[in-house]
Amino acid sequence: MASLHPVPPPLEHETRSALPTAEAAFHLNRSQQTLRVWACRENGPIHPVRINGRLAWPVASLRTVLEGK
Repeated sequence: MASLHPVPPPLEHETRSALPTAEAAFHLNRSQQTLRVWACRENGPIHPVRINGRLAWPVASLRTVLEGK
């Protein structure tokens, strides 16, 4: 049976420089709302960029956090 939500590609295969909140949350194993709170409070381990009013999470920062550096 096909999944209702497509699974993003592994982060090591990602070619984009930033990901939307839903995909970043998937890779970090956090809820989308957690990432939005980080952005609002500016207190999370990753700081998003805003593109046309939308949050974009830098892939390089995601990799750094996931590698524990």
